[in-house]
Amino acid sequence: MEINVRADRKIVEVWLTNEDQQDQMLKEKLNPIYQQYREQKYTVAVFLSGHQDLAEETVALLRRNKRRSAELEVQRERKRRESMAQ
Repeated sequence: MEINVRADRKIVEVWLTNEDQQDQMLKEKLNPIYQQYREQKYTVAVFLSGHQDLAEETVALLRRNKRRSAELEVQRERKRRESMAQ
């Protein structure tokens, strides 16, 4: 578990590993911390570790975004050509 307090932005980041997520006692200990920061008008963000390979999933996301960007560029170019032809 890792807790980062970003006072300049009034954000608290709580990072939980898979093991932390299974620990009921830890979860109960975190509730007062969450409440304390909420009362101070902080946003509490809890990040849960996943079960998939981060590198593989990141590569897949980048590929998808690159493909989608290319598709949108083709669409924009088609519209531009159509508007010039009229």
